[in-house]
Amino acid sequence: MLNPRASRLEVWGDPIAHSRSPQLHAAAYAVLGLDWSYGRRRVDEASFREELANVDGTWRGLSLTMPLKGVAFAAAVSLDRRAELTGAVNTFSFDSTGPLGFNTDVGGIVRALADDGVTAVERARIVGAGATATSALVAVAELGARDVDVVARRPEAVEPLAVLGHRLGIAVTTSPFATSVLGDVPLTIATLPGDAPVADAVADALARSGGLLLDVVYGHWPTALSAAWERAGGSARSGLGMLLHQALLQIRIFRHGDPDAPLAGEAEALEAMRRALGEPATA
Repeated sequence: MLNPRASRLEVWGDPIAHSRSPQLHAAAYAVLGLDWSYGRRRVDEASFREELANVDGTWRGLSLTMPLKGVAFAAAVSLDRRAELTGAVNTFSFDSTGPLGFNTDVGGIVRALADDGVTAVERARIVGAGATATSALVAVAELGARDVDVVARRPEAVEPLAVLGHRLGIAVTTSPFATSVLGDVPLTIATLPGDAPVADAVADALARSGGLLLDVVYGHWPTALSAAWERAGGSARSGLGMLLHQALLQIRIFRHGDPDAPLAGEAEALEAMRRALGEPATA
């Protein structure tokens, strides 16, 4: 059971100065009347265990960003299904047993796509095969995808995604970093770092057949891929929507211990979070 008096929260990662999570959480806490503090701390993999050992009963939870999602997974005393599937934890809540691990990135992707009217998809493309690609694969599985092509520079990096895809009932194929064996798809999720170099010819080829682009990057915009989508007259969305919605799910966890338990006043809190990001309000 969460300690009702615990009020301290932070986001940990390295680098961390760019994080917009403190803005999001502060905006929501003000609307929800939560007397919690939310800061940021630079923590790398080498210092993670020591920092975690210093967490006491005043702490309610943590947000965890790169490169800590794997070590957080290993440190959690329990895991929600999305964390267990992805091997990545981006949220801790604390009770007397220790850190409880959750993955809200998956739900953040699903909810961000819903903002664009995408609530079901049979085929999709994922660009990149790193840690975030795993969350993207679970997200499209939740949307009903049965065929997913992963475009990656190193085909061998796709093997863990293929294994996970088999578990999820998805046929995962691998394409070199210029084509896609699926051809046209209604949805592309890009999981590359914002400054990743992508040749214009490659980006343009992906854009012509890629449908809606959700690029998980938000600190480097436009990216090479989003610029290609613009040239092709397509629709591209940054990772701000994913960031927004995964943060809302974190607040549900910090409040109730359950990412599926809505908050009282949640709609108002979400609009305040949108304003904090400079995102347009919903109708």
